[in-house]
Amino acid sequence: MNPVAPPAPAPCFDTARAVADVVLFEGYVLYPYRASAAKNRMRWQFGVLVPPAWGDRNGEHSAMRTEILMEPRGDATLHAEVRFLRAQRRTVERALPDGGFEPTGSLELPDRVLVPWDEGVVETTELTCAVADLQAAVDGGLALPFRRPAGQDTEDVRDAGGTLIGRMVRRREQVDGVLRLSAAELPGPYRALRLTAVVENTGGWQPADGGAADREAALPHALVSAHLMLGLSAGAFLSMTDPPEWARAAAVECRNEQTWPVLAGAAARDDVALSLPIVLEDHPDIAPESPGALYDATEIDEILALRTAALTDQEKREARGTDERAGAVIDLADSMPPEVLERLHGAVRSLREVTGPPVLTTPDPEADLEELLRPDTPWWDPAADRSVDPERDRVPVDGVLVGAGSRVRLRPGKRRTDAQDIFLHGRTALVEAVLHDVDGGVHLAVTVDGDPGAELRRAQGRFLYFQPDELTPVEDGA
Repeated sequence: MNPVAPPAPAPCFDTARAVADVVLFEGYVLYPYRASAAKNRMRWQFGVLVPPAWGDRNGEHSAMRTEILMEPRGDATLHAEVRFLRAQRRTVERALPDGGFEPTGSLELPDRVLVPWDEGVVETTELTCAVADLQAAVDGGLALPFRRPAGQDTEDVRDAGGTLIGRMVRRREQVDGVLRLSAAELPGPYRALRLTAVVENTGGWQPADGGAADREAALPHALVSAHLMLGLSAGAFLSMTDPPEWARAAAVECRNEQTWPVLAGAAARDDVALSLPIVLEDHPDIAPESPGALYDATEIDEILALRTAALTDQEKREARGTDERAGAVIDLADSMPPEVLERLHGAVRSLREVTGPPVLTTPDPEADLEELLRPDTPWWDPAADRSVDPERDRVPVDGVLVGAGSRVRLRPGKRRTDAQDIFLHGRTALVEAVLHDVDGGVHLAVTVDGDPGAELRRAQGRFLYFQPDELTPVEDGA
């Protein structure tokens, strides 16, 4: 069977694509958005699939594997879309009096300073097939090879008077890859399948003379920020984070390598899955307050917008010359009206009624008002609240009272944890304090056994926090 790419992208991918765009450009250009900034010299951190010959020598990956469970209905069709960035190397050349050009480190223009830079070009490969054909396929399922040929473009650069002062040369190397799809039916009374999707860099590039070229040489031949969108015309995908009980064992057996699939259909539908090199929760969404892409998603939009607007005119010229997307960020920060900036300050997503007596006490209303209004007077002081004592309080954990000084084993809960906590699963730790929050929740502050920074954490009061049901007591000496 020869699969054929569809003429247009599946419309059900609109919501997933918006989220994927954020991940696609995560870390693309970091504040202060200039190529000369140290943190912009090491880029392309996520989802990089390098040519196999180079990856084998340098410990990087050439493929990503997604496995997810699905329940197709009737004659369901599967839509798959691979997206990645292709690193396009841009150099800058100065015009010579004899009509030729020579490489230069920068070209000065009134509104920008052009410098060498690797631009990211979005590439897409699509495949549509019937789920029944996918099940019937042999020899490893269906395979869709794709190739992006090498190429070069030039763009003249002229000054304000129209005089040719140089040019930009953009070079692209050949990139080869393949998307492999297969499906296997799960045993049991339900019509459920395990879908396997592999995206692989199949390029034959390797360093000249077999040498160990650096990563910069390999990147133009790589699939950068590679990710995959999957959609069913009828049926649903199952959550890999919180599958139904009957599918839990099968979900645990799924192998996801260099990527993680989440549900990402519009309006919380389960007919679309998004497999990304960054771990997200099911049905991720873009905050409606966000005014535009800032490409530095580890920052808070409000702080980043203010800092960007405060750059000097020369810094803004350098950012505009670094990349068109960086220039758009500068323009966004400079033109953002006060009401939009105020919206970034915070948002209440939901409200709920709080009933029952308060768990924590507030300052005595009979206390001296002037004393309460002093800046150094906290609205609630745990040291003055006799109802709680972080160092002496005990909470029951598996029938054992646990508090400061107790040793526990960490069992982070999957539904309220992140990747860092998962890495700590099974590690032992020392409880430093028992803390109560204003909603009545209980949290145990811990330091992990063997952590070389434990003393520093104690000195700064910066601990890791877990709820009682995420811990099990450890007997002394265990």
